[in-house]
Amino acid sequence: MNPVAKSVEFFVLILAELAGLFLGISTIIGLVFEYLPEEAVRQRLARRRGWTGNFLGALLGALTPFCSCSTIPMTIGLLRAGVPFGATMSFLLASPLLNPVILTMLLVLLGWKACVSYGAVTFLMSVVSGAVLERAGLSREVKNVRISGGPREREQLTTFGQRLCRAFRAACEDFRSVLAYLLVGVAVGAVVYGYVPGDLIARLAGPQNHLAIPVAAVIGIPLYVRAETVIPIALALTQKGMGIGPVIALVIGGAGMSVPEMSMLSSIFRTRLVALFIGVVFLTAVLAGVVFSIV
Repeated sequence: MNPVAKSVEFFVLILAELAGLFLGISTIIGLVFEYLPEEAVRQRLARRRGWTGNFLGALLGALTPFCSCSTIPMTIGLLRAGVPFGATMSFLLASPLLNPVILTMLLVLLGWKACVSYGAVTFLMSVVSGAVLERAGLSREVKNVRISGGPREREQLTTFGQRLCRAFRAACEDFRSVLAYLLVGVAVGAVVYGYVPGDLIARLAGPQNHLAIPVAAVIGIPLYVRAETVIPIALALTQKGMGIGPVIALVIGGAGMSVPEMSMLSSIFRTRLVALFIGVVFLTAVLAGVVFSIV
């Protein structure tokens, strides 16, 4: 098969697969939150302290398919509702990195080992990092932020069918917001799959190059990419010989911290806390990359 045909085949198949996964999983999550209102979640988290709060904060992040910048308004809402600082930080780290859409994509495209390893490392780091930052007294680094407005009023629906329809409409809206990123990611992956020599990628970032993991994490942090964008690229790179460790480090660095998010975080956190959060993302990226290289 010539490179053009290989690229087109990759583009069509992967785009269709990811679109179906995104819409299906997002609809299910939306349906869950139809029966579990956001305000009720905030109030429950506000009553949880210590490791339980960190665990629930990371779990909430894992159930909310937000990009890094969309996470900030939710973070402010949690702080406003009185949710403990540690639980809020666990949510802030987990939300853009760990959600059912990303995990399902990893499972389908890269296999169960990649899915389990990624999920375990990111969730554990979210819980532990939130606890450490709170115990270090860094809640003092949160600025006083005024929030206008309150929880959004939503029409009360009674039947399962009505709630399912609203969840699906919300999933379609979310899909439209990420479609451009998805198209770019699949297109880049298709070009890599069809045209980039495998031996070149293997030589520069193969499993034998141990420096590839921290370098990929550093490169990823300044970028603004959604994990949904980079996963199809990761698939193409791994098929061409790139080590899975550097790929995952790039995914976490790019999705967990970006220039727009750093700017938004600076409006609610002081510089010291922003810098420490960047360090946590970098450490998570490197640790996940190392774990991936071992399993």
